[in-house]
Amino acid sequence: MDPTISAWGTEITTVNGSDHGLTPRCETMSPTLSFLTFSIALHGLAGNDAVLWLLGFRTHRNAFTVYVLNLAGADFLFLCFHIVFSIESIINFISPTSIQISRFLTVMFTFAYIVGLSMLSAISAEGCLCALWPIWYHCRHPRHTSAVMCVLLWASSLFLSLLEGAGCGFLVQGFGSGWYQTFDVINVLWVIILFVVLFGSSLALLVRIFCGSRQTSVTRLYVTIALTVLVFLLFGLPFGINWFVLTWIDSLYYNAPFHNAIFHHVIIFLSCVNSCVNPIFYFFVGSIRHRRFQRGTLKLLLQRALQDTPEKEECGKCTSGKPRELEIASCSS
Repeated sequence: MDPTISAWGTEITTVNGSDHGLTPRCETMSPTLSFLTFSIALHGLAGNDAVLWLLGFRTHRNAFTVYVLNLAGADFLFLCFHIVFSIESIINFISPTSIQISRFLTVMFTFAYIVGLSMLSAISAEGCLCALWPIWYHCRHPRHTSAVMCVLLWASSLFLSLLEGAGCGFLVQGFGSGWYQTFDVINVLWVIILFVVLFGSSLALLVRIFCGSRQTSVTRLYVTIALTVLVFLLFGLPFGINWFVLTWIDSLYYNAPFHNAIFHHVIIFLSCVNSCVNPIFYFFVGSIRHRRFQRGTLKLLLQRALQDTPEKEECGKCTSGKPRELEIASCSS
């Protein structure tokens, strides 16, 4: 209840502290959710690692693959910290002596989430531009825009996370309560802007595809973007709302209506699922061909999932006698 403690500092006490004084049901559910989070995160690391390897070293890159590559990197980092916090929660449950994760890891946990949200918003905005102004996008779009944007998004996310770390006393001591609230407001506003960009560009893309005067052909790329955004809104958004918005409101009014251990474990588990399912969607969308599931190498399936070419045009190109690998590469470029 100390007004000098930021919203993030309040959250650390709730999420990472031991669950003494909880009911027997809560004491059982918390380690169960932590163990499930740990197990799912391990599988998610393998999937995102495969995407990083294929897009980083085995696949021709374009604007969308650059964003997907960075999104996989952010998800990989996010899952690593999920594993660390899950282990901490399990140890606190089975050991009489509780341990506390350092604030540095908590700040980096925030950093990984903001980067993932930023990359997803950039992918959605890029797809919206491609659908609304296809001629400009393919002819006038600067070549290295995606790489520059990724660098800026990583840098801005790190800066905002360090601000939050300064607010909770990790980097610099002696800030007044006014500075803490300022840092919180900056982070909350940035996260809200990312939410608005993500939701607005996704909605505009769907409207352009299904309700435009000249309907845009549905490509595998648009399906991949739609599935990724939908899963984030269902599983990743609650974590961001609670972690940034609700705790910020809580710190303003010095109240604790949102501090429930089970609630925090549930939203952390959902955010873990959100970071794990993206590689599954890539390979799932890439395996659908002529409304049937077709096998192929992981590289081929990933390339198909990120194609910005309607299936009919793809079929026409594949009958021209070119090797399939070259056709997919040409569609991606």
